Amino acid sequence: MTDQQPSLSRPTRPDPGVATILLAGGKGTRLHDLTAAESKPAVPFAGRNRIVDFAMANVVRSGLDRLLVATQFAPATLNHHLPARWGGHFPQGGMLLRDGRDRYLGTADTVRQNWRQVGEWGSDQVLVLAADHIYDMDYAGLIAAHRASGAAVTVAVDVVPRTQACGFGVMQTGDGGRILSFLEKPADPPAIPGEPDRAMVSMGIYVFDAAWLKNALFGSNIEALDFGHEIIPAAVAQGLAMAYRLPAGPTGLPYWRDVGTLDALRQAHLDFVTARPARLPRISPASEWHLGRGSVMMPGAAVPPSARLTCAIVAPGTRVPHGLVVGEDPDEDARWFRREGRTVLITQAMLNRREALRIPAILPARQGVALHPRDVA
Repeated sequence: MTDQQPSLSRPTRPDPGVATILLAGGKGTRLHDLTAAESKPAVPFAGRNRIVDFAMANVVRSGLDRLLVATQFAPATLNHHLPARWGGHFPQGGMLLRDGRDRYLGTADTVRQNWRQVGEWGSDQVLVLAADHIYDMDYAGLIAAHRASGAAVTVAVDVVPRTQACGFGVMQTGDGGRILSFLEKPADPPAIPGEPDRAMVSMGIYVFDAAWLKNALFGSNIEALDFGHEIIPAAVAQGLAMAYRLPAGPTGLPYWRDVGTLDALRQAHLDFVTARPARLPRISPASEWHLGRGSVMMPGAAVPPSARLTCAIVAPGTRVPHGLVVGEDPDEDARWFRREGRTVLITQAMLNRREALRIPAILPARQGVALHPRDVA
């Protein structure tokens, strides 16, 4: 893995016709303790970075300088991190943070409640992004394809194993990429014709014609709350939705990961050990966060050389004790830590509980000599 950092210099001709809305309020419940008091986009990734930084890097490289970040759950970290790390890439007033705690009722409702800003920018297209995925993408290609198609909405798509597609919007397309059907998180995802083991899924990235989207958000007596359940299916029913396949990234292959589970988050970290599949500035050297044996360590954590951790995530600020063994005995792991799939999450609270409950057995004294508890631990 190279330490050379890619350039994030903004293109000399920013695209003023696009208003970008970054949905960064996700709670990320499937990451459990990592998001108990932190939003999913703010979860640390590969050292000093956070998950949200991938979308932000893509925005900057794509020449987009009108960005509204909609936060909701536990926004404090993002409110500090985004201006500090990314504010210098935007003109004054070009990046706005809007706190929607207890107000936003869904993805579409978030855009509706911030529509006044879209109107003030006078944009012809609205780019809606998810802030909680690890991926590499130049949005300029997506926007150009959308403009050329004349569609009401263009959905960025990738292909995943059909067994994994039930957590996404799944679609089938016809000639030219027109979307013929769209199902949000179906229990039995339809396969790509001729490819029974694969499905085409939404990346949660959309480009809308602004006039069409305004009518969809405000022109109905029943207010739509969600893009996947209501807005996108409406465009598909009108024959006005197109799909845009994710192009290849730095490795020559497309890279997009929904890191919504502990297994997926750990595996995405490991993808950066041998190669950098998605461009990100200032990525920390692997030696700072990769522990070997398929394990990763988050900022502020400490792991002594005597510990043996396999397929583990060490949460921020966690101090692993000497000699700890994790990832070799599933029953022992599950007793003290959170184990899902192959991944074991270790937090300081879990270690504290383990220390408090592992009371040494009281062995009978032999020959009148009492044993010290450390001798029987």
